Amino acid sequence: MSEIDDAAAAERRASHIRSFVLRQGRVSDAQRRFHEEGMPRWGIPYRPGALDFDVVFGRHAPRILEIGCGMGETTATIAAAHPQNDYLGIEVHTPGVRSLLKEIATRELSNLRVIQHDAVEVVRDMIAPGSLSGIHVFFPDPWPKKRQQKRRLIQPEFVKLLATRLAPNGYLHCATDWEEYAAQMLNVLSAETQLTNMAKDFTPRPPYRPQTKFESRGLKLGHGVWDVVFRRKT
Repeated sequence: MSEIDDAAAAERRASHIRSFVLRQGRVSDAQRRFHEEGMPRWGIPYRPGALDFDVVFGRHAPRILEIGCGMGETTATIAAAHPQNDYLGIEVHTPGVRSLLKEIATRELSNLRVIQHDAVEVVRDMIAPGSLSGIHVFFPDPWPKKRQQKRRLIQPEFVKLLATRLAPNGYLHCATDWEEYAAQMLNVLSAETQLTNMAKDFTPRPPYRPQTKFESRGLKLGHGVWDVVFRRKT
């Protein structure tokens, strides 16, 4: 990469507030091996330029983007249950990427790939307009303190960008267990003129989104979970 390219990349990175803080933890030899062996097979390196999904997956199919895969179990479960779709997961945290790569290997999933990079930059630089059938943003960091809320992923500018990447009738599905963030999600998505709500406000959990163990425990304790699903207008 040239000095000009380096400067352009640095300018792009500085143009938005990151919605995450990288954390490091202890790594076992097995975990390290899954990352070292799995990324060349199922990982896609970040580089500006629209992905050719037909080349990436070796076929033409509906493409679903998942932003923030966590430890990967939900992402892998959805991909396994819907082999007719192709899934691209974005996750910045290395432990989560390792776990997702393990899920891909264990379940022998051919319809799931992962990018370990900032989601805003990936969507902006690597996803062509109108190329996605759906986008999942499940339980993003709520950044609950008032001074932190500028770091929240679901902001008007990013939602506008996401909407441009959806094909007509493509959907954007967000979920959170933080009520105040849920209200913000609903307000921000409702204000985006390219999108229309598929419900009056919030929607029951769609069957394609598995209920996680953490979510199940929370519901038993009386904690709420809120889903919103909007579609790109035709």
